[in-house]
Formats: sequence, C-alpha cells, structure tokens
Amino acid sequence: MWSAFCFRLLSAVKLYLLGFKVLLAQLLNKPLRLPVMPRQDGRVAIVTGGGRGIGYEVVRHLARLGAHVIIGGRDEQEGLAAIQRICAEYKEAKGGVMLVPEGRTDDGFEQHFAVNYLGHFLLTWLLLDTLKDSGRCGYVSSVVNVSSSVHRIGEIKLNDLNCCQHYSAHAAYCNSKLAQLLFSSHLHQEMQRGRVPVISCAVDPGMVDTALYCHLWTPLRMAQRLIARLLFRTPVEGAATVLLAALSPALDGDCGGGYWANGHREVTTPPSFEPQLQLSLWEISLQLLSLQ
Repeated sequence: MWSAFCFRLLSAVKLYLLGFKVLLAQLLNKPLRLPVMPRQDGRVAIVTGGGRGIGYEVVRHLARLGAHVIIGGRDEQEGLAAIQRICAEYKEAKGGVMLVPEGRTDDGFEQHFAVNYLGHFLLTWLLLDTLKDSGRCGYVSSVVNVSSSVHRIGEIKLNDLNCCQHYSAHAAYCNSKLAQLLFSSHLHQEMQRGRVPVISCAVDPGMVDTALYCHLWTPLRMAQRLIARLLFRTPVEGAATVLLAALSPALDGDCGGGYWANGHREVTTPPSFEPQLQLSLWEISLQLLSLQ
C-alpha cells in the first residue's frame, strides 16, 4: 500500500515539475507560425481525435488545402473495434487521453496505453499497405504521432505494459507517449531500410489549451484553466507543428522522421531511440493485437 502511494505521488510530482519547466521554455519561445502550404487536392488524411482541440484545427487546415479528411472517434472505453471500422470504411480512432481514472477498454487494455499508443499502432498497421501504395503514386505518405515532452519521464516495462503492478495515471500517460515515440522511430527506420515512400515522425505540440486536462483533480483543474488562458498555446498554434511535420517533408525532399517540437526536429532522451527496445515493443504490440 505504502509503495503504491509513493509511486503515484512521485509520478505526479515528476510530471508537474516537467510541465512547469516546459511552460517556462514555451514562454521564452514564440509559437510557430505555419508557412503557406500548397494545395493538397487528391490527398487523404485520417485525423484521430479530429472533433476538437488540436485535431480539429488540423482537420480545418487540411480541408482548406483541399485534402479529403476522415475524422476518427474518441470513445475512450470502446476499444480497438473503432480502429477496425475506420480502416474498413476507408478501404472500400481514437484521440488522445490524459490522466483518466484507472480502467480498461473493452479489449482489456489500460486506457492510456490503448488509446494513446496501441490504437494508433493498429490503425497504422492496417493501413500500411495503402500508405505504401499511395507513396508510389508520386507522393510521400506521412504518419504523424502526436507525442509529448512527458515521454522524457516515461518508462517502458515490457512485462507490464498494462500497468498491473503499480498504477498511476500520471505514469501511464507518460509511458504511453514514450511508446508512441518508440513506435514512430522504428516504423520510420523500417520504411527507410525498405526504401518505401512512407515517413513517420512524432510531434510535441507544446502545452495547449484543450480538453486534454479534463481529468485533473478539481482544484488543479481550476488552476489549470486560469493559467491556460494566459500562458498555454491555442489549438491553432499547437496544430502548426503537426501540420509542418506532416506536409513539409513532401515539399522539400526531406527524408522525414524524428521528433518535432517548436517547428523543428529536436534530440530527445536516449531510451527513445534504443533499437532493441523499439523492436521488442513492436513485436509485443503485434502479439497483443494478434497480428502475427
């Protein structure tokens, strides 16, 4: 009991201290102003969590550029069936969650792990052949995972991906964002080795004033609302780095990939690019989803 309490407390303190540090850095840097992008007529984009927040602004911008946009859902409890449905409709998702109470999806997976990571892994896997074929038509296909700076304090325990040993919503969220980055990096390397016209990258949009923080403890939520109005980025500003990472490699012949923040690539923590950890997580994810 005591060890579990200490684990939850330490996880929360680490997350909020990092958040304070990120907010200070954010205040010292002007938000990215997205350059003028060319028309995207004939291109298709699937945006998970596109009904509000950053996802909604990404959808709006892509639609204005002429892209055909498919919006994924965000029922946190529904499980992976929604991902299968999105792929089936496309061929003829989920949005992010943060600090949700301990629980499982209909498939039995911890919610942060399932919604933030595993669902996106499945969506990408099911559409990978389509992405490859689309790239062959003269375009580079892009897979953009919206990660977070909190991946820096995340930890991947391959024997406890569902956080059964000790549960902390703060730790589970950070872990899911690290998993996203590991998956994104491994996918990009695999595509580059196979000379496939698909790029994969992870993006940190910064601290953005969205509904992502709705599960905060009530006093913290009230404080966050006040601070967010004054200091957080707007969803439009948060969407800019996502759009830049998705669209600019196709413009200038860039090989893509990497971890993007503030409109450019950044070096991140060594575990994020550990080849064996990437491979192990990839293989376990395939097993969990019965894909091999």
